[in-house]
Amino acid sequence: MTVREFLEDDEVRRLSEKACLSRNSRGREVPVEPCDLRTCFQRDRDRIIHCKSFRRLKFKTQVFIAPEGDHYRTRLTHTLEVTQVARTIARCLRLNEDLTEAIALGHDLGHTPFGHIGERSLNSLTQSGFRHNEQSLRVVERLENGCGLNLTWEVRDGIVNHSGKLRPSTLEGECVARADRIAYINHDIDDAVRAGVLKTYELPENCIAVLGKTHGERIDTMIRDIVRESQNTPHLCMSTQVQDATDQLREFMFQNVYMDEWRTEEEKKCDHLITSLFEYYSEHPEKMPLEYIQIAYQEGTERAVTDFIACMTDRYAARCYQDAFIPSAFPLR
Repeated sequence: MTVREFLEDDEVRRLSEKACLSRNSRGREVPVEPCDLRTCFQRDRDRIIHCKSFRRLKFKTQVFIAPEGDHYRTRLTHTLEVTQVARTIARCLRLNEDLTEAIALGHDLGHTPFGHIGERSLNSLTQSGFRHNEQSLRVVERLENGCGLNLTWEVRDGIVNHSGKLRPSTLEGECVARADRIAYINHDIDDAVRAGVLKTYELPENCIAVLGKTHGERIDTMIRDIVRESQNTPHLCMSTQVQDATDQLREFMFQNVYMDEWRTEEEKKCDHLITSLFEYYSEHPEKMPLEYIQIAYQEGTERAVTDFIACMTDRYAARCYQDAFIPSAFPLR
């Protein structure tokens, strides 16, 4: 018996009947020889964490654009916090942690530079619209390595359905969708307080009374509530009281942080930068790297330009803008 086979047998003994077992995966688009050490979902996790798109997340905005402080979240630290929350929920419900982890690590690979500002800009510029969850799926199916990562169906399903109207097909995917909201609501409060945008006493008292006063207390309340309420239900859920408090707190964040006036001027700059790059590369597709020029030939210029900009980090997007629109200093001889 190989290590992988032992692990697959262990899943049968240990996990809930509602868990997605590795041996029951619907497989990959391109079949590969099974690894003798890792299950298919462990293999997917490794493919994601070692890919270039994952490394670029450390230079992509979460909420605060190019913060000078070392302790503000980036898209990478957000991903890690989502992964930890999702794994905790999965472990408590005896679901497949490896599948949960793989989905969580890959869920934001398609996010744009400047976070949701860039996403909104690309959505307005493209005929078919732009959604980061769909772009994350495209990254793992097409863009990474020029041919995608060839991940299992379950991981890809969890990635594309972690946000939006559709529900993931697995409870592991639901863990990630829940964890994503738990993580960003709470760490964005933490960052907003650190930045002086919010004061802790400004948080809605009725929400705090239910969820807790501190960052840790709120996350603990939300996780415990999901675990308690989801024991005998077909889908993950919260109690009415905790769900309402969570939704109200999220709405508060949209009104006071995500859409507040303090972001307006910086958002205008980001939107201008993204729009300018989109127009520039649409007119000059030959200026893009070769892999995107090939996409332009195969799938059209708009698709290639969208992929190129979405893959950029904040600083790379700024550098491309500078190269395209800012005159270079004349070199001394």
